[in-house]
Amino acid sequence: MNRLKEKRFGIDIDGTVTCPSSLVPFINESFSLNITLQDIKEYDLAAALNIAPDKVRDWFDQTEPAIYAASPLAKGAGNVLAKWQKTFHLLFISARRQHLFDVTKQWFHDQQIYYDHIELVGSHDKIASAKRHEVDIFFEDKHDNAVMIAEELGIPVVLFNTPYNQEPVPDRVIRVDNWHEADLWVEQWLRLGQIRPLLRT
Repeated sequence: MNRLKEKRFGIDIDGTVTCPSSLVPFINESFSLNITLQDIKEYDLAAALNIAPDKVRDWFDQTEPAIYAASPLAKGAGNVLAKWQKTFHLLFISARRQHLFDVTKQWFHDQQIYYDHIELVGSHDKIASAKRHEVDIFFEDKHDNAVMIAEELGIPVVLFNTPYNQEPVPDRVIRVDNWHEADLWVEQWLRLGQIRPLLRT
């Protein structure tokens, strides 16, 4: 048996596999703004945009399926995931709600992204799902998710840098700028068998 194939990767979808700026065109159109991803300094959109939480929540509920259907892949994600699918179990664990499963599955099909499992947990608490699936490593863009998963499960969490997740992180959370760096870190982790910052060249 391929021992690497026993490794189970837990992977967030939005802002991780999809481009973090996927929301921006929809925000600009709906709220008559002209922002970029760099303007979103907080994960909470109501706080980041200074818009009433109820208004943001109603807008998101209505727009969510269209956003997910149109979201582009994060740069490099397709190539890295295609490489990993040959070697690892790929378990996509998302805060999306269950009624969005069909649009999510269709997006994976359209983007030709292989998956062993997709789970929409309906909240940002992914610890129970990650624990149940015995993931060895997790990939996230939400700061507090990354920290909680790393500390609760004692596994490395690769955090994709965005303007909205720049708070300090513990040792088990490893920051990367893109999927190429994530792939390099995974190679180091497998080779060295320990957690350490990405060795940049």
